[in-house]
Amino acid sequence: MVDEYDKPILDALEQRNVARANRDYLRGLYGVIKDERRARAVHVLTGVSKFTKVSLFSQLNNLTDITLDPVYSSICGYTEGDLDTVFAPELAGLDREQVREWYNGYSWRGAEKVYNPYDVLLLLRRRKFAAHWFETGTPAFLVQTLFERRVSSVSLGDTVSTEDLLSAFDVDRIGTEALLFQTGYLTITGEEELGGKALYRLGYPNRSPPDIRLARLLAAHDCAGLQELFHAFFASIPYEWHTNNDIAKYEGYYASVFYSYFAALGYEIVVEESSSHGRLDMAVRAGGHVYLFEFKVVELAPPGSALAQLRERRYADKYRVRGEPIHLIGVELSRETRNVTAFEVADA
Repeated sequence: MVDEYDKPILDALEQRNVARANRDYLRGLYGVIKDERRARAVHVLTGVSKFTKVSLFSQLNNLTDITLDPVYSSICGYTEGDLDTVFAPELAGLDREQVREWYNGYSWRGAEKVYNPYDVLLLLRRRKFAAHWFETGTPAFLVQTLFERRVSSVSLGDTVSTEDLLSAFDVDRIGTEALLFQTGYLTITGEEELGGKALYRLGYPNRSPPDIRLARLLAAHDCAGLQELFHAFFASIPYEWHTNNDIAKYEGYYASVFYSYFAALGYEIVVEESSSHGRLDMAVRAGGHVYLFEFKVVELAPPGSALAQLRERRYADKYRVRGEPIHLIGVELSRETRNVTAFEVADA
């Protein structure tokens, strides 16, 4: 068995020449396995990513890929049965439904879900719910790549991809869908067949602590709590993620963060909606209320508050037909402090 067969390549992805050299070396190394097949009954190679056979396994052409094989869909995580039997004594005092809500979100074929082992073990040790895997498993290369490609979180929560696209991974050709799927940030939420080809719907796997708190704040229509929540989140983003990344200076970056929170909970969201008065940044419908957001980066925008713009352009008019309470929320942010500087709320 070869575990983390791809690590020498992934560790060098920010230096493409080194990554290519490592890939070429490993191609020859893994080719030796084929010549030794008579000495071993089974060869198993595991890793985070799935490099194309042409790029890495051209000499090892008898591999059987089980990544999306339903027979093996539960071998890369803990199942419900595992938790209720093996870990039953350790679950005492923990809300079983919360354990499921936090950590049972990953699926290889859209049906059976598995728990993240690392998250579960840390939960049992610390007795505290937290996004353990995100805190320790976010590769700098992933963040840098998404920034460079200007990938908006708006487009990620409901992505459709083919098996070919999910397999398209090489040093010089890393598809966004493949990168996010293979690193675990998106999972398969559904599957359908079109023209004889399997299509996979991708989405976010688990809730995170801000998602749960956000749901409670919206249920209580607590706009002051929303300000505190988003201020705390922006403050928690590591400084290094902003270094040399121009995308963090623009309005779209901050709007995407807000969108991601609401989208993770499945709320009805409309972004960049045009009307005769202009274009609204984001509308959210939750719990029988409508929240209209306008975002503004103070260093770039003309004078005037974001809330004033919501009022002047009468964005609430088209939503009045529903008869639901409408809340205007003007959010002002600074690219210098990288955080919320003003959060004004008014009823329409």
